[in-house]
Amino acid sequence: MSNTDLLFDLTPTEEQQMTREVVRRFAREEMAVAARAADEAGALPAGFLHKTVDLGLNFMPVPEALGGVGAGRSPVSNVLTIEDLAGGDMSMAIAALAPLSVINCVMDFGTDGQKEIVSQALATAEFTPAAIALMEPGIGFDARRLNTRAVLQEDGSYLLNGAKSMVAFGPEAKLLLVFADTGQGVTQGFLVSRDTAGIAFEQEDYMGLRPLPLYAMMLRDVTLPASARLADAFDLKRMVSQGKIATAALAVGTCQAVLDYVVPYVNERIAFGEPISNRQAVAFMVADIATELEGLRLMVYRAAAQAERGLDCTRSAFLAHRNAIKYGMRIGTDGVQLLGGHGFTREHPVELWYRNLRALASLDGMLLA
Repeated sequence: MSNTDLLFDLTPTEEQQMTREVVRRFAREEMAVAARAADEAGALPAGFLHKTVDLGLNFMPVPEALGGVGAGRSPVSNVLTIEDLAGGDMSMAIAALAPLSVINCVMDFGTDGQKEIVSQALATAEFTPAAIALMEPGIGFDARRLNTRAVLQEDGSYLLNGAKSMVAFGPEAKLLLVFADTGQGVTQGFLVSRDTAGIAFEQEDYMGLRPLPLYAMMLRDVTLPASARLADAFDLKRMVSQGKIATAALAVGTCQAVLDYVVPYVNERIAFGEPISNRQAVAFMVADIATELEGLRLMVYRAAAQAERGLDCTRSAFLAHRNAIKYGMRIGTDGVQLLGGHGFTREHPVELWYRNLRALASLDGMLLA
C-alpha cells in the first residue's frame, strides 16, 4: 500500500491494484462458480491448481538469482491476495496458497540451501503441492509447546516423533515444513521431503473446507539431516503472527462474499408486499455485518502493514485473529439467518460459507502472510 509519512493511506499501489484485478477475476470466474460442485464432490476442481500457476504468485518472493521475480516479501500484498481468493472459495484459496506459504517461510527463515531447494521445487511452471505442518491434534494447541519432538543425535541429525493435523495435500505434498520441539520448549522448523522414511498420512474429514485435501500426519523415528533445520535466526513469534494475519484475511474474503450475497437477496426478497430489507431487524443485521467486516479488514491491514515494515506485529496480529474468529462465525451465522429457511438449504452458498468460517480457529500456520 502507498507509503506516506502524513496519512494513514490504505490505497493499494499500482502494482497491487493490477494484481488484485487479475486475482479477483480468477476468483470470480474459476473459483466462485465451482465452489458448490467442489464442496459436494469433496475434491478440488480438475485442473484448478494448475490454473493458479498463471497468477505467478509463487515467483513473487523468490530472488531473480533463483528464478523468481525478486519482488521481495510483502505481507500486505499477500493479505490482499488471500482476501480476494477467499472471496471465491476458502478451500480453494488455501490449496492455491499453501506452497506460497512454504516459500515465504523459507525465504524469511531458511538457509541459502533451503531457499534454493524450495525455489527449484515450487517456483515452476507446474503447480507443485507443498504445505506447512504446524497444527497438532488435541486441546489447547500452542505453537510454543509442541508435542512433536525433534531430538538431536550424536551425528548431528535429528530424530522426529509426533503427530500433526490438518496438513494440506498430505502424501501429495512434495515438500513439508514440519515444526517440532527441539528441547526445553524451543520450536524449530524442518524442511522434509514427502518420501522420507517414517512418515504416514491419514485423510481427515471435516464439516467445512471439504474440497481441501487435509490429512493427519504421523512421524515415527523420522531421521533428518542437520541441513533440514531452518536457520538459527528462525523467529517463531513472527511466523505465528504471519499465520494469524493470513487466517484473518481468509475470514475477510469469505465474509465479504457473505455480505455481497445477502444485500441483493434482502432487497429482492418480497414478504408481505415489500422487500424484507425494509424491516429494521433485517436492515440492522446487514448493517452489523458491514460494520464488523470493515473493522476486521482494517485490523488485518494494520497488522500486515506492521509486518511489512519489520515492526512487532504480535499484538495486532493476535487481535485481528481473535476478531476474525469471533466476527467471522457471527457473520456466517447472520448470513444464514437473513435467508431464513432458505439459508439452511444447499440452494444458496451461505451454508457453505458458514461451515468454512467455523474452521478459522483451527487454521494456525496453514498460510502465512
